[in-house]
Amino acid sequence: MDFEEAADTLYAASAADFIATRNELAKQLKADGDQLGSTRLKAMRKPTVAAWITNLVARKLPDELDDLLALGDEFREATADLDGARLRELTPRRHRLLDKLAKDAARLAGEEGQKVSADVAQKLRETLDAALVDPAAGDAVREGRLSSALRHVGFGVVDENGEPTNVTPLTDERRQAARDRRKAQQAQSDSESATARKREAAQREQDEREAAEKAEAKQAFEDAVAAAQEAEARVEELDTQLDNAREALAEAQSLVHRLGAELDEARRAAREAQKESREARKRYNRL
Repeated sequence: MDFEEAADTLYAASAADFIATRNELAKQLKADGDQLGSTRLKAMRKPTVAAWITNLVARKLPDELDDLLALGDEFREATADLDGARLRELTPRRHRLLDKLAKDAARLAGEEGQKVSADVAQKLRETLDAALVDPAAGDAVREGRLSSALRHVGFGVVDENGEPTNVTPLTDERRQAARDRRKAQQAQSDSESATARKREAAQREQDEREAAEKAEAKQAFEDAVAAAQEAEARVEELDTQLDNAREALAEAQSLVHRLGAELDEARRAAREAQKESREARKRYNRL
């Protein structure tokens, strides 16, 4: 094991085991004949909680961290070009990426049994933002060996004690890989957006068609109800007319019966009068 491997192993250890791991690795380097490496390793400081979580991000989420650093490159290019429109476009992405990475970092820390207080969360976000703003800070974060959180203070980046931190370069290949991933993600996002728009358009068309069918069915129902009400009113009107006709018929039949009886009575009276007339004529003739 050489010094670089030992340093990576040391800062990958849990915060609680840092001192014991450092002593063990330093002994191993010394036993392997690397006295200088052993001395350098012993001088490495135990990371604060925020620094330890940042180192965890560097190991567990290297692609996401490279995306953050590549976005920092875009910010610097836009700033150098005085491209205000581009800066305004990049700013929301900066906030979204920082929010997501900070949230993922807190999740990873929780999985390792490390609680994240509000103060630690703030220092973690400041460290990630410093990595985006300053290339040296970005390289230090990417190396995964921070002993202190970082903060961009306008004139540069300092650690929690106001001191400069260790720096390692981020290769051009990794920067380009991050750009390629971002382009692929953007293409996927555009494709998903187009698919979502098509789905929404199809859903709107279906909703409009169903709404039209419902409106047509409702109108047909209302027309049927109106027709039924009109028919019912007509039936009631005809019932009334029929009742009136029946009453008139009954009155007419009663009148017919009465007139028939009167006619019969008149006929009887006429016959009796004719009879009396004949008998009177007979009596007259006998005289």
